[in-house]
Amino acid sequence: MAEKSEVVFVDGVRTPFGRAGEKGMYWNTRADDLVVKAMLGLLERNPNVPKERIDEVAIAATTQTGDQGLTIGRTAALLAGLPKSVPGFAIDRMCAGAMTAVTTTGSGIAFGAYDLVIAGGVEHMGHHPMGAGADPNPRFVSERLVDAEALNMGNTAERIHDRFPQLTKERSDHYALRSQQKVAAAYAAGKIQPDLISVATRSESGWGLATIDEAPRPETTMEGLSNLRTPFRPHGRVTAGNSSGLNDGATAALLASGEVARELGLTAKMRLVSFAFAGVEPEIMGIGPVPSTEKALKKAGLSITDIGLFELNEAFAVQVLSFLDHFGIDDDDERVNEYGGAIAIGHPLASSGVRLMNQLARQFSEHPEVQYGLTAMCVGLGQGGTVIWENPNYDRKAKKARR
Repeated sequence: MAEKSEVVFVDGVRTPFGRAGEKGMYWNTRADDLVVKAMLGLLERNPNVPKERIDEVAIAATTQTGDQGLTIGRTAALLAGLPKSVPGFAIDRMCAGAMTAVTTTGSGIAFGAYDLVIAGGVEHMGHHPMGAGADPNPRFVSERLVDAEALNMGNTAERIHDRFPQLTKERSDHYALRSQQKVAAAYAAGKIQPDLISVATRSESGWGLATIDEAPRPETTMEGLSNLRTPFRPHGRVTAGNSSGLNDGATAALLASGEVARELGLTAKMRLVSFAFAGVEPEIMGIGPVPSTEKALKKAGLSITDIGLFELNEAFAVQVLSFLDHFGIDDDDERVNEYGGAIAIGHPLASSGVRLMNQLARQFSEHPEVQYGLTAMCVGLGQGGTVIWENPNYDRKAKKARR
């Protein structure tokens, strides 16, 4: 049997993320147009890629109806002007949709079925609120398979606070404040903008251009966070300030076999080492990245101390803190979410996995002293996903100095 092929992350882009709802910048923009725009931007940045050699387009969406339906991977490929010979499919693993698009197509590359793929995700939560149109089987509740609260992500975050009393609201608020500050600093330093693809927008006031994320609140303070209401239970700990928001946006990544990347003169930003998904109790879905990370590390023959950079999706601050506590990592560890995360930037469900990868890839280029990094996220209904990546820029002689 043939040895598995090297899988490399060549490039990744995203649209700026908007706030969901009628006042959001994408209210009058179709979801499929968002992901097509990301794909076009990705292809324009990589002119050496012959479009006819793309073997697959995998696009994730959590709610696959309306402008996110109709096998969006295939329709997006057609709308992006790819040859009709290029196939595509839709994929869903809720929050980890784009991550699963990457691992699924990456597996195809490793197996030898693909040479070049586009993988990404889109979520227009303004057009498709989370859970809209879903019809959960009544057996879940009648047979006590899952507590009814498991279908509400905010309630699951409150339950993590319940289970781990050391994860206080003050810690969550502090983590959220740091996320806002890090995003503001990353924007000021020009770290985020290079991977954003501008999108034309339309509103009552006319046409505009989305060039930056809409959700960050750099003016955030601890006092302001402490006074926010707790919508999921009276006197709770989860607020709008220490959670990701409801957002619209799309991502797209280009993956290739190492051999084809070299043939086409494409630079590998990351190498895929291993990945894993794991299931946990749906009522505390936020702890999902803990077992998925343990599985991915075991498959890679690595330990948590080998990981030099972490990109963790901030669905809720308490969810990230539960991961950090489990692995003995400080709340303010510089290796974690160097450019900030979803609490500030936003979390358009199925698209976020590739945003994490984009940020890790850019950090790899700045940190030759780091050999391995990981992207990880919790997933609704009790799952976690983790992907471990190797830094092609790694230099064991590089100084291990952190900025």
